[in-house]
Amino acid sequence: MARATLALVLLLGSAPSGFSQQATDAVAPEAATNIDTQAGDLGPLSDAARAALTAKAEGRPVTGQGWMVSAAHPLAVEAGARVLAGGGSAADAMVAVQTVLGLIEPQSSGLGGGAFLVWHDAETGALTTLDARETAPMAATPTLFLTEDGQPMEFMDAVVGGRSVGTPGTPALLEEAHRRWGKANWSGLFDDAIRLAEGGFTVSPRLASQVAEEGEALQADPATTAYFFPGGQAVATGTMLKNPAYADTLRTLAAQGADGFYKGAVAEGIVAAVRGADNPGGLSMGDLAAYRVVERPAVCVEYRAHDVCGMGPPSSGGLTVGQILGMLGGYDLAALGAENPESWRLIGDASRLAFADRGRFMADSDHVPMPTQGLIDPAYLAERAKLLAGDDSLPEVSAGSPGWSHAALWGQDASLELPSTTHVSIVDGDGNALAMTTTIENGFGSRLMTGGFLLNNELTDFSFETHDEAGWPIANAVAPGKRPRSSMAPTIVLKDGRPVMVIGSPGGSRIIGYVARAIIAHLDWGMDIQKAVAAPNIVNRFGPMDVEAGLPAALAEGLAAMGYELNETDLTSGLQGIVIGPDGALSGGADPRREGIALGG
Repeated sequence: MARATLALVLLLGSAPSGFSQQATDAVAPEAATNIDTQAGDLGPLSDAARAALTAKAEGRPVTGQGWMVSAAHPLAVEAGARVLAGGGSAADAMVAVQTVLGLIEPQSSGLGGGAFLVWHDAETGALTTLDARETAPMAATPTLFLTEDGQPMEFMDAVVGGRSVGTPGTPALLEEAHRRWGKANWSGLFDDAIRLAEGGFTVSPRLASQVAEEGEALQADPATTAYFFPGGQAVATGTMLKNPAYADTLRTLAAQGADGFYKGAVAEGIVAAVRGADNPGGLSMGDLAAYRVVERPAVCVEYRAHDVCGMGPPSSGGLTVGQILGMLGGYDLAALGAENPESWRLIGDASRLAFADRGRFMADSDHVPMPTQGLIDPAYLAERAKLLAGDDSLPEVSAGSPGWSHAALWGQDASLELPSTTHVSIVDGDGNALAMTTTIENGFGSRLMTGGFLLNNELTDFSFETHDEAGWPIANAVAPGKRPRSSMAPTIVLKDGRPVMVIGSPGGSRIIGYVARAIIAHLDWGMDIQKAVAAPNIVNRFGPMDVEAGLPAALAEGLAAMGYELNETDLTSGLQGIVIGPDGALSGGADPRREGIALGG
């Protein structure tokens, strides 16, 4: 067996300004705040929310019999809970949750970003996935992120300003989901967010610390500076922050629907911010007016007699999670256990193989041919799984040869993806289940603010280069109207056609590992949902094992002996999950690494 010295390399928590686009996404999207959040840090909360925070701290799931919502901040969860308790659907509750999240954790998601949604309909049994990913402006060119001498721009030089802003998709998704599955009055779903925006909300430790860490980097835009640095000082934990401009935007949405965002004064403000920035972009009123949510086929893979279903292209999340689990299906992880190095060798190298396919094949399938079905074909995954049969780390991995309906060859992508993202899981009183992951990409997005919300920098999820070193074209290259590849992986796990688990996470390309690990923890290792989302994160994408501090010594030594380099780093997942028992009883969990909770009724 190969031997290796245990090397713990402390990685930076966020991309430095001089980070090279050619170096692959090997840095974490958000720095950990390392804050033991107390209820008082988050403002006035209900007794139920305080009890949920206590349960999370004690490692216990929250239970319910009728409905459940799990999201990244108690105030957003309470907004969704009120809708569900009043008989609203999961789609209704999602609108309330997302609009509050866009106010109180604006660094992570909001009206200026995009999302993917997975829905299971209790009455029909149908599974629907909606793509509200941002799109590149029609004015975008292949050289968008190249310097005058043809070299890739430094990452943060591309991020800050209008150049990186894609057409937002989240407002259109709110309306589309409500149109399909809503029961409550549309305009009333914005009440909590409007009340908090006008009356003020308590700045949480996470928001305050991230504003402070950004410092001058968050002050390139006057509107952003005025909001996050009132009087020249960064907003502090526990202070009240008001956002009347956001309240006005929400009132427009409530009265006019998504047209109030994509046309008229709100749209004009977006275009002016993008085109008037120091680093201007090409977004136009026409791009906004033309935006549409797209229904996509779900990606489902069988695992342990369950169907694990998620979002297909332009997300790589459903495919890559599915590939990892599909390769592991023939290995008895339950017998090996959660702290066995052999379990993590199998999971880690299955992930590496899946990421090799992700880098070469996955992109917006409306713009490039993709072997979507070939990538999750059981025979293909069984063949790839044979590569895991050894007892050491794989010395190297490469993309496989999945079956194609028509031939194409793509180069290896090295695009960064550093979303400051959030996830929402909901089950309503009728048994409908919703998983939605939503983002503005990098923390605070493009750092441009208009209408009380931040604009995304989603276009930097495209490859900055159009061809790899071998000269092959890159599938995830930028093109007009194209949607950049994502790793967001909202997931619903089904048993005999009935949802049994609703799960998802933020975390850049590490989302894939977080979600796969949580599913394995529940299905293989028998962990309840709170233990599954809180379990240690160990992620392998490109060779080294990224591990959290405190890894058991025997596990660390065992992995090192197998030939892995261990990189100790912050792995700030934000898993929000719900498990539905055979009798319909609900249990919810929220990642202790962030400020969220689950509430049930």
